[in-house]
Amino acid sequence: MSQGWVLLAIESAAILAFAVSGIAEGIRSRMDAVGLATVGFVTAFGGGTLRDVLLDRRPFVWVERVEYLWLVVALVLAAPLVARRVQRLPAWPLQWLDALGLGLFAASGTALALRADMPATVAVMMGVVTAAFGGVMRDLLCHRLPQLLSDHRPYALCALAGSCVLVGLRQADVPPELALLVAAGTGTLLRMLALARGWELPRIVGRAARAGDRPGRGPS
Repeated sequence: MSQGWVLLAIESAAILAFAVSGIAEGIRSRMDAVGLATVGFVTAFGGGTLRDVLLDRRPFVWVERVEYLWLVVALVLAAPLVARRVQRLPAWPLQWLDALGLGLFAASGTALALRADMPATVAVMMGVVTAAFGGVMRDLLCHRLPQLLSDHRPYALCALAGSCVLVGLRQADVPPELALLVAAGTGTLLRMLALARGWELPRIVGRAARAGDRPGRGPS
């Protein structure tokens, strides 16, 4: 199987995972059909669109392959059939679905940047942007502080690790198809382990507020 087909499969699976994740979160937030379509579209395509803008890559992924738009529409139309079950779901299935999309998008974003002859550092950053931005926009549309900023478990760092693995394997002349799969698996597995084991990043904590401190009041 050629690199192009592997990359297409990874990007398609990532779009599907994030579209389902976005629409599921929209259902849990009790959005109407327009809201579900909006959050599904932004979650699935937000990171890839920002990547394409930064790389000056045209056409955008959802313009080049309009079937992705119809996929989101189909998921929105199917949403009423599963809405009650989705509302009763525990948090972990959606978190693991998000982890899958994160790892897949990190690999595809990095690979597309390398195809555009970007330096390794830029390629890694494009992988992180592709993986993280859609989830951030989903959480904001659902009136939540983004997981990237709030749950203290590695999120962008998992995407960063997957992107770095891809760059390293490509520089080591590992076959590109294998490099893509290993990189996608790395980002996904790290995020799943972070969720399952409760790994947290060190928190930056300032001095405790004193009883007499008031907002906007400096030290006397």
